[in-house]
Amino acid sequence: MTIMKKVLVAGASGYLGRYAVNEFKERGYYVRALVRNSEKIKTPGPNMEPAIYNIADEIVTGDVTSPESLNGLCTGIDIVFSSLGLTSPDWKHNNYDVDHLGNKRILDQAVAEKVSRFIYVSVFNEDKMPDLPLIKAHELFVADLKASGLSWAVIRPNGYFSDMGRFFSMARTGHMFMVGEGEKKMNPIHGADIAMVCADAVNGDSREIAAGGPDIYTFREIMEMAFLACRKSTWITPIPLWLAEGALTGIGLFNRNLADLMSFAVEAVKFDHVAPAYGSRHLKSFFEELAIALK
Repeated sequence: MTIMKKVLVAGASGYLGRYAVNEFKERGYYVRALVRNSEKIKTPGPNMEPAIYNIADEIVTGDVTSPESLNGLCTGIDIVFSSLGLTSPDWKHNNYDVDHLGNKRILDQAVAEKVSRFIYVSVFNEDKMPDLPLIKAHELFVADLKASGLSWAVIRPNGYFSDMGRFFSMARTGHMFMVGEGEKKMNPIHGADIAMVCADAVNGDSREIAAGGPDIYTFREIMEMAFLACRKSTWITPIPLWLAEGALTGIGLFNRNLADLMSFAVEAVKFDHVAPAYGSRHLKSFFEELAIALK
């Protein structure tokens, strides 16, 4: 008799987390989903990611900044997958609190329960942005994971379609600001495609896997494609890097966490983010689907 393996998906209400729940379930796993708000996963996400309330076998409501809410989280679990991370400004917590310490609390339980493998989603090109708070927090946890004694995999996507969805939202307003000249390149990846990479990583040696999508664009080309999908004339206002960096300094005086998150966006436009290609879903089609859904 085949015994169904159990996987914990941490960050299950996020863009990748939802697709990971769906992918693991389709592969025959028992899925335990960790979310902060179970109501959020009853409907599709803002970038058409699936509603997973009725897909996951078990839903655990908890907050990684509140250790008592995580009791028993990894009991009976064979595999832990985490795409958990701070993605929006929080007055109470920062990247270190969530991306590092929050994941470390899950890791401690995984070690105690002797799970067979821990799969973690970090950041591509981390070596080019080592001083950013977001990168530091992720990589502190990567170091913890590698020292844990567990079998592990670190997935390094270079950008999700949901990140590109922000360009689409700005294009709908008819105008978009662009930091720098927009000439750097990237190949972002769809959530369903990167979820397959993550699920594939259950098997194999401890290793790091960089992943992007099938198509390479400059940042400017992505913005122009968003305007085209919205049926809007392209109107892009470039912001010099020196001005954007100066603005970050000012924002940091009032909201350090917001400045930390925005610093990643400013730093990321300074170089290419082209990763090994995976998947078959195309950004142009994603923008067109968003345009239809929002009519």
